[in-house]
Amino acid sequence: MTIQWFPGHMAKARRQVTEKLKLVDIVIELVDARIPLSSRNPMIEEIIGQKPRLVLLNKADMADPVKTNQWISYFEEQGITALAVNAQGGKGLHSIVQSAKDILKEKFDRMKSRGMRPRAIRAMIVGIPNVGKSTLINRLAKKNIAKTGNTPGVTKAQQWIKVGKELELLDTPGILWPKFEDQQVGYKLALTGAIKDTILNLQDIALYGLRFLEAHYPERLKERYSLEEIPDEVIAKFDAVGKKRGCLMGGGEVDYDKTSEVIIRDIRNVQLGPMTFDMIEEIESEEE
Repeated sequence: MTIQWFPGHMAKARRQVTEKLKLVDIVIELVDARIPLSSRNPMIEEIIGQKPRLVLLNKADMADPVKTNQWISYFEEQGITALAVNAQGGKGLHSIVQSAKDILKEKFDRMKSRGMRPRAIRAMIVGIPNVGKSTLINRLAKKNIAKTGNTPGVTKAQQWIKVGKELELLDTPGILWPKFEDQQVGYKLALTGAIKDTILNLQDIALYGLRFLEAHYPERLKERYSLEEIPDEVIAKFDAVGKKRGCLMGGGEVDYDKTSEVIIRDIRNVQLGPMTFDMIEEIESEEE
C-alpha cells in the first residue's frame, strides 16, 4: 500500500511559512515523541535553513521514556535543543521560553548593545498535522485561541498569539510532504493518526502495528489480547485478536475490519503502554 496525503492548503501553507520566516527569531518545531524522525517534515528543513530552532517532542506521555531520552540526545548531537513535552497535560511547557531565550541569547545581547529596547521573542510553530500544535498554543496562552481537533488538518490559517510578555507565537497549518520516500514513514504516520483514516487501508495499518508490537513489545501484545503465544501467520494473528476482543460477524467469523480498528485504537490510546516507533538503532545501522 502506498500512503500519500497532500491537500491543496498544505502547498499554500508551505509558501506562507517561507514568506513569514523573516518575521520570527526562532522556529519551534513540534514532532510526535512516538515518531520523532518520521514526524519531521524534510521540506521544513529546506525552508528553515539556518534559522535558530527548538524541537519539542510532544505527546511524550505516549512514548517510551527511555527512547525519548535517546532522541533528545540525538537532536543535541545535531546541534539542536530538544525538549520532551505533553501539551495535553501541560507537562514540560515551562521550559520552552527559557530554552528559546538560551538559544537566542547572542542575538538579543547584540540588540541590547545597539541600544534596542527589549521585546518579546517572536517564534513560529511548525509541524505536521495532528501533532498537537493548537493544543500547545492554547496551553501556553492559557486560553482557547487556536482551533483544536483530533482530525489532521484542522488549522488552515496563520495567526499571531501572545504568550505573556516574553513570547509571541505565529501558528501555522500542519504541513505534510508530497511524497513519502520511505513507506515505513507513511505507515508510522498513519498508525499514530497523522493521516486521515478515511483514505487508508486500515487492515494494512493494523498489520503493520501488530508486526511492530511482535518485534519490539511482544509481552505487551500477549498481555493485552490474552495470548499464550503470538501466531506466525497473518490471518491467525487477526483471528486471535478478533476472537479475544469479540470482533465477530454472524456464524462466529472474525470481522477483520473491526479487528483492525480495535488494534489501531488500542495503540493510539496507549492501551498497550507507551511506545516509540522510530528507533535510534535504525539510523545508526543506516549510517554504518
